Amino acid sequence: MSPSPPLSEAERFARLRLARTDRVGPVAFRQLLDRYGTAERALEALPVLVRRAGGRGEGPPPVGQIEQEVAAGDRIGARLIVLGDPLYPAPLAATDPPPPVLWILGEAELMSRPCIAVVGARIASAGGQRIARGLAQQLGEAGHVVISGLARGIDGAAHAGALPTGTVAVLGGGVDDVYPPDNADLYRQIAERGCIVSESPVGARAQAKDFPRRNRIISGLSRGVIVVEAELRSGSLITARLAAEQGRDVFAVPGSPLDPRSKGPNELLRQGAILCEGLEDVERAFSSLRTLREPGPDNPFRGAPDEVEAALIERVAALLSPTPTPRDELARATGAPAGAVAAALLELSLAGRATLLPGGLASS
Repeated sequence: MSPSPPLSEAERFARLRLARTDRVGPVAFRQLLDRYGTAERALEALPVLVRRAGGRGEGPPPVGQIEQEVAAGDRIGARLIVLGDPLYPAPLAATDPPPPVLWILGEAELMSRPCIAVVGARIASAGGQRIARGLAQQLGEAGHVVISGLARGIDGAAHAGALPTGTVAVLGGGVDDVYPPDNADLYRQIAERGCIVSESPVGARAQAKDFPRRNRIISGLSRGVIVVEAELRSGSLITARLAAEQGRDVFAVPGSPLDPRSKGPNELLRQGAILCEGLEDVERAFSSLRTLREPGPDNPFRGAPDEVEAALIERVAALLSPTPTPRDELARATGAPAGAVAAALLELSLAGRATLLPGGLASS
């Protein structure tokens, strides 16, 4: 497959503006590009789509607001990468759905090398931190870039072990949001020698809702995820689940049943995760790992009319419930073409009357 031509600056700006539009999440963003081809055309169509589906909204953010975000990135030397840019990491583009935009501080090229995530407990044992640091060092020396979330404990130890060979920190807040503050020196070293990544605007402070989004980027950039220590209800197990859903390998370092921090990895092992005691276990699994590629041109709007009938929009809306429903099932229930139903769902989501989910699912 030949590489796509570079995006114009106007289209890159439009993609950032579309990504910052209220009710346009990653699923709707990808579908708007599928339907209209460019973000510039999608932005032009948005007001009509929202009105037709009976919604109200402020529409895209003002151009000046997006110019301020770009200027804030320029001031700290950050680089903007939008979906479709040549530098956008291929493994992340293969996820469903990929983040529309990324802000990068440092060496963006690190994300194009083979990457593996090492994650675990914030309140980690000294032994767990030693394992994470040593494993990250071994992985780095073998040619892997280590990815983690710059949290206390296992994350920080993994970054420290991989600093000499290359590490990527994915943040919940903006790329200038140093959290936790006691990792400020580690943050500075990664910004100078590695790479800091976030999909949040520069200047944004991390909130609880941002960490699951961050976790899907950690797993999406990686060929596999290693969990060193984690309790059963933890963000690290969320990252492991996302990795499995994205087709990545999940590794777990076993631990003592007497330590609550071992319950997460041990449970992952019961569920079929790969036992990880060192670099050899990772290399063995990767020797048979299939190549991850960006999804092909499977456009859900093939055959969709330019204008969806209001009656079909209301019929689709009436069939939705809080339980996620496949798009194909809605097409069968309405007797309408799949492309027309996909367009109706997209318009309902922009009007705030439906939620688009990965895998062609939708709910009310």
